[in-house]
Amino acid sequence: MEKTTKVNKSILAVFIFFFLGLIQHSFAQRPIPQNGRQVQNPNQRVQQEALQQGEVEGEEQTGRRTLLDDSTRMVFGPTTALFFYEKDIKRNSLTLYPQDTSLTNFHNYDPRAKGGWKYQDLGNIGSAAQPIFYEIPDQIGTRSGFHAYDIYYHNPETRKYFDTKSPFTNMSAFFGGGNRNMLDLEFARNVNPRWNIGFEFHTIRSRKTLNPIARDDNMVEQTSYSLHTNYRSENGRYWLLGNFSRMRHVVNEIGGIIPPEEDSTSVYFTYEDAKVWLRNSQARDLRQDYHFYHEYKVRDGLQIYHVFDRKSQDIRFDALLNSTDSLFYPSARLLESDTTRNIHDFSEWKNEFGLKGTFGGFFYNAYAKLRNGRMQNPAFESDNTFNEVFIGGQLIGKLSEKWSLSADGEYLLPGAFRIHGVFQSPWLDVEYTKALYKPSSMQQRYAGNHFNWDNDFDNVGVDQVTGTLKLDIGKAKIRPGLTINRVNNYIYFDENRLPVQASGEAFMLMPSVKSAIRVGKKFQWDAEVIFTSVSGGAADAFRIPELFANTRFYFDSPAFDENVFLQFGLDIRYHSSYFADAYWPSHQQFYLQNTFDVYAYPVVDVFLNFRINRTRVLLKYNHLNSGMMSREGYFVTPDYTGIRSFIDLGITWYLFD
Repeated sequence: MEKTTKVNKSILAVFIFFFLGLIQHSFAQRPIPQNGRQVQNPNQRVQQEALQQGEVEGEEQTGRRTLLDDSTRMVFGPTTALFFYEKDIKRNSLTLYPQDTSLTNFHNYDPRAKGGWKYQDLGNIGSAAQPIFYEIPDQIGTRSGFHAYDIYYHNPETRKYFDTKSPFTNMSAFFGGGNRNMLDLEFARNVNPRWNIGFEFHTIRSRKTLNPIARDDNMVEQTSYSLHTNYRSENGRYWLLGNFSRMRHVVNEIGGIIPPEEDSTSVYFTYEDAKVWLRNSQARDLRQDYHFYHEYKVRDGLQIYHVFDRKSQDIRFDALLNSTDSLFYPSARLLESDTTRNIHDFSEWKNEFGLKGTFGGFFYNAYAKLRNGRMQNPAFESDNTFNEVFIGGQLIGKLSEKWSLSADGEYLLPGAFRIHGVFQSPWLDVEYTKALYKPSSMQQRYAGNHFNWDNDFDNVGVDQVTGTLKLDIGKAKIRPGLTINRVNNYIYFDENRLPVQASGEAFMLMPSVKSAIRVGKKFQWDAEVIFTSVSGGAADAFRIPELFANTRFYFDSPAFDENVFLQFGLDIRYHSSYFADAYWPSHQQFYLQNTFDVYAYPVVDVFLNFRINRTRVLLKYNHLNSGMMSREGYFVTPDYTGIRSFIDLGITWYLFD
């Protein structure tokens, strides 16, 4: 293992020298236009009038607009390929965003890293994952209950829609060490000034980090794509947004490393040579969504709108029990003796009808929503169906650019609801949520080869208050925060891997601080620390580390006469010891355990991000401190180790013609 670490570090040094040599040849590159360099924040607001800047009066017959500078040079770029979100259209606050050319956090490319490491997974890209911290569900009605792969799904309701001056293409490739690879492709173009079409394509191919038997012995294989369009009528009264999405996510389960107490020849932290439980078990999550939003302006201050959703989630799990895999599963076989074949098919149809507008400086929205669905299973005597009716509304008052107050609520007849309010000011943000949401379909009713239940759980209640102070002191931005949760009737999976409902309440007190400090002119120090204290009768249902921290210290400056933009530094993450939830593959749920301590262990990564023109490149050496600690490595989930030292390489190209 020490020899492998030395080889990896030598490779890292070679890569660094190679890329620095490449940079030296960049002086011949055309410098980035000044305005392109200023657009570093992907959330920077661009007013709608920006669409008109630079347009020539005439248009080509194809509908494609020509953008020229004073020297008749094409200047298509990040600020001419703009995008927006449905939620902003729905709130009458159209905000156009330029393409992200920033380097900050670019090296954290995979979904778990990009989210600040706030998910617990199985140590590989695409593996089952759940949030480390408690989250209130977005849907207060019936959900499927199969959420292990949500983090890898591109939700249609948060899809980007484009308004481009020229054909726009974004190509991103991530080559992770150990053959952990991702590919992302985006394309969009305006058919005419009011109609845009496009598509996205994503893949994940992750080889097993534990006991692969071949180069292409993948743990995860995902292929997903979407088609999207948006259209505005000539008079501007009608607007249509629509997309179709599909994801096929396949995981070849390994069941974790066989504990040494179960097999004396099994040893942790041997990675490729680890002895794992499963070789013939596979999970599949297939999702398809049709989503449309359209609105019509009746008159100034009043619009009517309609949202349609048709979603399906097909969950399968297959295992051959006439192989050594049978040693992993309970001896009880409820459906078949030699094969486990668990099948659940969840579908829903949703229609939302509403009116919205502005009155007296306030935005208002009122709606009714009909939601119908069912869970199918060949072992069910009848489908588990639901029919839900919601009414809701929203009120937003924007007093100025920095002061705003909003409130929204939703009521599900006859017993679930959500009330949500947000106050924003230059020095303090406060958010409050009170909700009562329904158990998931899977928690209520399940039929598989190893488990079977039919429950009648009560709704889950939650109160959440979050506050953040905004302190800007010189070059330091400091954001102390506090989150307080009260959760009652919480539903979780116990040590027997069965769903149970807590009889008491759980109280969570979570003080935190985030900071971004400029050190001198060329260095940056970012940090986030969260403390969590859980008390109450249901405290044991929540397994959260008392201390969670991320910090990053890096060089951040243009170089080589501003032909190249560089970030080079260390990324460190840490959490205190805790009994993290274990994972059970056959019903795809995390569950409580009290014997395996996922101990405290700092993980140090070194990274190099750089940008030449509009091309960004990342180089990251994962787990730099491997072999330097008192422990041989770290765990992310009981019996699943974190990755060993790997080099990751990624690149993103933007094409604007």
